[in-house]
Order: sequence, then structure tokens, then C-alpha cells
Amino acid sequence: MRIPRLAPFALVALLALAGCSGEGTAAAASRTASTDALSGKVTVLAAASLTETFDSLGARFEKLHPNVTVSTTYGGSGALAQQILQGAPVDVFASAADAPMTTVTRAGLASHPTEFATNVLELVVPKGNPGGVRTLSDLSKPGLKVVLCDATVPCGSAAQTLLQKTGVKVTPVSLEQDVKQVLAKVELDEADAGLVYVTDARSADGRVTSIAVPEATTVVNDYPIVVLKNAPNSAAAKAFAAYVLGPVGTKVLKDAGFGAAP
Repeated sequence: MRIPRLAPFALVALLALAGCSGEGTAAAASRTASTDALSGKVTVLAAASLTETFDSLGARFEKLHPNVTVSTTYGGSGALAQQILQGAPVDVFASAADAPMTTVTRAGLASHPTEFATNVLELVVPKGNPGGVRTLSDLSKPGLKVVLCDATVPCGSAAQTLLQKTGVKVTPVSLEQDVKQVLAKVELDEADAGLVYVTDARSADGRVTSIAVPEATTVVNDYPIVVLKNAPNSAAAKAFAAYVLGPVGTKVLKDAGFGAAP
């Protein structure tokens, strides 16, 4: 069951009124704040690979709903799921794979998550590519410093599956707790190569060199989102989840390099 997509009807009506009356942007925003039924804080836990997109969507959502604040914490999906199990007051959970979400739903804390995006892995190397990495198989070169996500988090599980399927043997110099930590190691020249999501390589904005991995298209991570059953701000949480699933969210995710939900 998909979470209903909620259109921002109040904003549309407000803009129409503003256009007819010549009301300015500030006045329109003030009127929106006074008439919007949504208010309070929406607490979101989201996979680290969603950092840039959810920062953007949170800011856009706040403009639509001036009485709402979106507070997002990013990290490894498995660790975030454990925070929810331990009773953290959370409204929305967005995971980088199905397994962490299943941990939450099996505990009875949420139901009917909706997949909203997909992602695949890509190689990143420092600018100048000092390790001479060209393909996935190069990761098995003796002496090459490779950094991966830990297998307990989605990016690490995907990397492990990819390496097993391709028969590439890698001894990583470190295993990180989320994909942004892998990216940082490569950016800082602390590793010759790393496996991150396509979206993270793109978000680095030229600070690393990315290398496409054709084999990675066989290992796709699905991203589900859900509103928690005991969400402290259920109304605003449902509206935010619907916004992520709606046309604006879909475009922001696509522009960042995410694939469409299956």
C-alpha cells in the first residue's frame, strides 16, 4: 500500500489569491503560516546517502509549511533502525535497503513502507587516481588501499555481494559505518579507491574521480520510507512522506542520480 500523495492545496490556493490581488511574497508566506494546519517538528531518520536530497526536500517542505521544522539525522540504515527499536521518538524512517526497514516493521513499529528510489554502486578514486584504478578487478591489486562500508550497512552489503558475484578479492584497509565515511576517506587521499553509491559520487562535485562499474547494475538497493506508528507528529510526518513520494521528491531524487522505484 502506498502512502497517499498529498498535494499542497493550501499553497496553490494561496498563490492564486496572491496573483489576483497583487499580494507580495512576504504577505503570501504570512497567510500560509496562519492558515496551514500543519505545525511542529518532523523528526526524520534517513540513510546517509540521502543527505543532499533530504536536506533539499526538507527545506522545500518547510517553505510550503512555515510552521513545520524538518529535523533529519543521517547515518547507516542499520544503526538508525536500532535507534527506533530502542525507543527514539521518530516520525519518518527512510532506509537504503529493505533489511533495516524489515527490522522496524517486524518489531511492529511501522507497517506498509513504500519504496521511493533505487541506487547502485560506483568506484571513486582520489583526483589524479594515484592507484591507477580503472575497473572493479583492479581492487585486488597488491598494496592498493581500498575502503568499503561495513557489511552490516546497506552500502557494505551491496559491495560484498558485488565482489562475490564478480569474484574480485579485496582486503579493505578499513570498513566504515556509512557511505559518506567511505567517500571522505577517498577525498582525503586516505584510500586509493572506494565503493560508494552513484549518488554519493555525484554529490562529491569533482572532489573525487568516479568510475562506472557495469557489473553493479545487478546489485540494486531499494529505498523504502515509512511513517512510524507512534510518530509524535503524525499529520506532518504523513505529509512529508507524501512529499518525498510526490512529483517534487521524485524529481529531486532523479536529479541526484537515484533510480526510479521498482
